Amino acid sequence: MAEASRWHRGGASKHKLHYRKEVEITTTLQELLLYFIFLINLCILTFGMVNPHMYYLNKVMSSLFLDTSVPGEERTNFKSIRSITDFWKFMEGPLLEGLYWDSWYNNQQLYNLKNSSRIYYENILLGVPRVRQLKVRNNTCKVYSSFQSLMSECYGKYTSANEDLSNFGLQINTEWRYSTSNTNSPWHWGFLGVYRNGGYIFTLSKSKSETKNKFIDLRLNSWITRGTRVIFIDFSLYNANVNLFCIIRLVAEFPATGGILTSWQFYSVKLLRYVSYYDYFIASCEITFCIFLFVFTTQEVKKIKEFKSAYFKSIWNWLELLLLLLCFVAVSFNTYCNVQIFLLLGELLESTEQYSDFYFLACWHIYYNNIIAITIFFAWIKIFKFISFNKTMSQLSSTLSRCIKDIVGFAIMFFIIFFAYAIDDFSTFQNSIFAQFRIVLGDFNFAGIQQANPILGPIYFITFIFFVFFVLLNMFLAIINDTYSEVKADYSIGRRPDFELGKMIKQSYKNVLEKFRLKKARKDEDKKTKGSGDLAEQARREGFDENEIQKAEQMKKWKERLEKKYYSTEIQDDYQPGLLTLPSFVLFTGTTTKYKMRFSECLTK
Repeated sequence: MAEASRWHRGGASKHKLHYRKEVEITTTLQELLLYFIFLINLCILTFGMVNPHMYYLNKVMSSLFLDTSVPGEERTNFKSIRSITDFWKFMEGPLLEGLYWDSWYNNQQLYNLKNSSRIYYENILLGVPRVRQLKVRNNTCKVYSSFQSLMSECYGKYTSANEDLSNFGLQINTEWRYSTSNTNSPWHWGFLGVYRNGGYIFTLSKSKSETKNKFIDLRLNSWITRGTRVIFIDFSLYNANVNLFCIIRLVAEFPATGGILTSWQFYSVKLLRYVSYYDYFIASCEITFCIFLFVFTTQEVKKIKEFKSAYFKSIWNWLELLLLLLCFVAVSFNTYCNVQIFLLLGELLESTEQYSDFYFLACWHIYYNNIIAITIFFAWIKIFKFISFNKTMSQLSSTLSRCIKDIVGFAIMFFIIFFAYAIDDFSTFQNSIFAQFRIVLGDFNFAGIQQANPILGPIYFITFIFFVFFVLLNMFLAIINDTYSEVKADYSIGRRPDFELGKMIKQSYKNVLEKFRLKKARKDEDKKTKGSGDLAEQARREGFDENEIQKAEQMKKWKERLEKKYYSTEIQDDYQPGLLTLPSFVLFTGTTTKYKMRFSECLTK
């Protein structure tokens, strides 16, 4: 009776374990399916905000304002500006011609210029362009005593503390008087500094001739001085054909060393969000996204209450929290953008005689795009949580998790050597880091390095390639390869995850086919026979002879008989009866005689 009771408890425990695993599998499948729907919805949101017209609009406008040369000087355009003279040539030439399109190609008048200017006949110039200058005060740096007789003035680099706020020049118009900013636009991060709003500002006229006279007057009266550190040219366009706004900023920075560095920003954004039927579909996806966010947040709160501090021991739970945080930030940015567009767009469109500051709206729209891009990146990373259904991906995940400590140690050594070669000859420390990564990838200019220093240049290059490329990178590959070999060996002897979602999906698929009678059900004996036949066939391919195969099969039958009689429930959870793998053939064929003697003793009892 005691033995029967023990077997009854063992059977119940086995059934309970099997039921628990089935519940876990079903829950995981439901979670995976729900997450895939969320991921598809997020992808629609991300890529629904972008269309090819944005690229083409940016390309057309950048070609017009950046690549158009000064008449008579083919090499002088905005990209090639290097002096104040070149700057004024650009202002009075390509910029003026690009902003004012007053007639069709056959010189016919198409519209009233007092209303608006239409660039390329399709893009409406919103309001009027604005030019803004920031300066620094004199004596913001110190001249060495030996040179004070030669140079009494000193203009340092731009900082908010060094900025000049005083009026200068003619002081009769706004461009000669300092104006504080009345906009919420973010500060501009340039090559040489971070520039705040405000400065010496003037707007262009609706008339091309008036604007040209304005430029000539400013040039003749030296509006650009030694203290000038940056000039911004801002204007906005709208193309009704593709419902896109193009916000353009051209920047000319004047370093303390002399010369001019140019940069630019072209933002093609869709500020009028809900116009077509597809836009309303995107709106429905946004609502669905918020519903998913609420459901996932509720689930994570329940998990935290249930597991408490143990919840934070899993890296996947931290990824869940990061993903939820990014989703909430994306929703906040989107809501703020839509509110600001609703409040400001009508006011900006009405002020046709003033500068319309769409730069503020464009920046927040770009921030939202960046946040949603980061969100979708981590959302795809979470897919690795469900990769147990694939053997290859599971091996990859196990390899990375096992070698992470070795990789961290390697990274410390790598960057010590890497930073040791990051010399200041590459203009800036950041540029030298990127240049070295390009060298590792095979993109380098050896002639330029040799020209910088004929002796140290080649020595630097050869030693860097030797230590980083031939030594460190091969060490990195060796770490990955060694760990992968260990993982693959463990998988080959059966040390693989106990729960593989792929097998369950395949079995569920077969069950569905059998339920609808699309596939004939197979008996257990057929499965066993086929499994045994497959194993024997595999053993033949591995080089075992028929004698060894027969002995192994006979050994398996003896093993199954003993399992039925002596199998203990205490080891039931950790042991799988009837399991025979290829490596077992070697063990069985080499120790058959010993096992036969032990089995004979057991059977006679």
